[in-house]
Amino acid sequence: MITELGHFALILALCVACVQAVVPLIGAERRWPGWMALAAPAASAQFLLVAGSFAALTWAFVTSDFSLRLVTLNSHSAKPMLYKITGVWGNHEGSMLLWVLIVTLFGACVAWFGGNLPPGLRARVLAVQGWIGAAFLGFLIFTSNPFLRLAAPPFDGQDLNPLLQDPGLAFHPPFLYLGYVGLSMTYSFAVAALIEGRVDAAWGRWVRPYTLAAWMFLTVGIALGSWWAYYELGWGGFWFWDPVENASFMPWLISAALLHSAVVVEKRESLKSWTMLLAIVAFGFSMIGAFITRSGVLTSVHAFANDPERGVFLLGITAFFMMAGLMLFAARAGAMQARGVFSLTSRESMLVVNNLLLGVACFIVFIGTIWPLIAEMFFDRKLSVGAPFFNMAFTPFMVLIGIVLPVGAMLPWKRGSIGRALRTLTPALALAAAVGLVAWAMQTGRSALGPVGLMLGTWLITGAALDILSRAGQAKDRLRRLRRLPRADWGKAFAHGGLGVTMAGIAAVMAWQVEDIRVANLGDSFEVAGYTVRLDDVREVEGPNYISTTGDFTLAKGGSVIARMHPEKRFYPVARMPTTEAAINSTPLRDVYVVIGDEQEGGGWAVRTYVKPLAGWIWGGALLMALGGLLSLSDRRYRVAAGARRAAPAAVAAE
Repeated sequence: MITELGHFALILALCVACVQAVVPLIGAERRWPGWMALAAPAASAQFLLVAGSFAALTWAFVTSDFSLRLVTLNSHSAKPMLYKITGVWGNHEGSMLLWVLIVTLFGACVAWFGGNLPPGLRARVLAVQGWIGAAFLGFLIFTSNPFLRLAAPPFDGQDLNPLLQDPGLAFHPPFLYLGYVGLSMTYSFAVAALIEGRVDAAWGRWVRPYTLAAWMFLTVGIALGSWWAYYELGWGGFWFWDPVENASFMPWLISAALLHSAVVVEKRESLKSWTMLLAIVAFGFSMIGAFITRSGVLTSVHAFANDPERGVFLLGITAFFMMAGLMLFAARAGAMQARGVFSLTSRESMLVVNNLLLGVACFIVFIGTIWPLIAEMFFDRKLSVGAPFFNMAFTPFMVLIGIVLPVGAMLPWKRGSIGRALRTLTPALALAAAVGLVAWAMQTGRSALGPVGLMLGTWLITGAALDILSRAGQAKDRLRRLRRLPRADWGKAFAHGGLGVTMAGIAAVMAWQVEDIRVANLGDSFEVAGYTVRLDDVREVEGPNYISTTGDFTLAKGGSVIARMHPEKRFYPVARMPTTEAAINSTPLRDVYVVIGDEQEGGGWAVRTYVKPLAGWIWGGALLMALGGLLSLSDRRYRVAAGARRAAPAAVAAE
């Protein structure tokens, strides 16, 4: 009965979405207050209906209702409760229901907290969001119904993919979808403003919280996925330039550019056309990500589905919204004239440079991702574009971004002096050079990657610190002024500093990690980068729904025991699939990473050991970036309900 109610709620939500998509749009065009006012309750009703449907599906997983086809294919009665719940979105149908839930959640947020928006703009924003909700609800109901019943339910299910039965990946999709779908709101704001034909500073302030929230959630989601790949897959890497990894990374790059561009719209009423284009393209890349993971056109270990028919439906949705947005942009581009004038040496100019670098970096990732598909379709050639291409083509642009960020943050609006900014940053430049020289002197190889990465990371971290200190004034009252600085200033400093921490971690791991692969017998000891690793025992351990081959290792240095490590190789009998659980001993300066493989025919066990300098900095920096986004989001000036009070009456009068 609960399942049927969930299915019925989904169908009713589609009907409400259609009403939300049409009626407020007509009301805004005809200036009928009653029709415009329908947008908010419709958005709330749509969210509540989809939330009820999602709760019904979750109940089916929790209670192991194997009469539901989706539960049978993705759950098992012996599975831990956490993974029964996360199994809801660990498949194509459930993940699309989560996607739609978040679409409606963002629409409901505008309905609940957007009271200070002009009525016409608010109605149009919610109408566009209604169109997006209707499209994905239609896709879900007609091609990916999660509530299909089985005529003859089995006694037990087929279990969830064992790779997904992990805490890191349990929370990775919700955060990623909050970022993906959050960009639908920036798209809705852009299209609504284009329909009105008015983009001003108030619009820049209204759209920034949603852009910031989407970027923040994408940062956390990507970091969780990278962390999971690092310790779960047993490959010892944190990023593989997999098509699905790229599908989330491209919207992150574009949303970062959009966030900086919206600042210029808000502060200087410039870059309006560029910002509109970024808002449209950012959501387009999110939908391309959904297409890549569900169409089967590109192979990935992360893909949810391999169904060309669903892929065509998603491609149609993507084409519709992208073409509609771009055609509207072309029609209205002439009306979006910039008001602010600025010189080449100004913060605006540096933000333009930042946008161009991020845009080109995203284009490189996009080309590298889709080129194998283009080569097969048009040239009948099977190609593989891997890490060497991305590292060589992408890295220079990120280095340039790292170089210009501290300088751009120091420059004033409208007109500034590069010399003055560099004088303020002299301590950061000196410290970065010193760190780079020390790293070069200490390393045994000749690669410049490690020293350059550490130097760039130091430049970003100290540059962000100096930027904050420069805003606090003289030393005598600096502490008081630091406490009173806007949270957005602290957020920017944490985000830029976090990028520096991540860059330093990536460079150190890629330049200086040490790898050891061998066959070890019980009692064998071996040296890896100054550490002694000893295999003490290998035993069989039975888990709740798996059988584990667990190795007992002792990690020592200089004769002193540092840690006992227990890597595992698990086998899930129901899914008949093995997984690897690495053992990692972490300190702020390095990770020792041990993986146990299969037993060898001649005796002994395959063992892989890595020593990875500064590995934890990669995810620590990502968390700092996300914290920076959260701090900025908490600044009252950048919330929808704040800062718009003065702008709203004027905008209403203009209606």
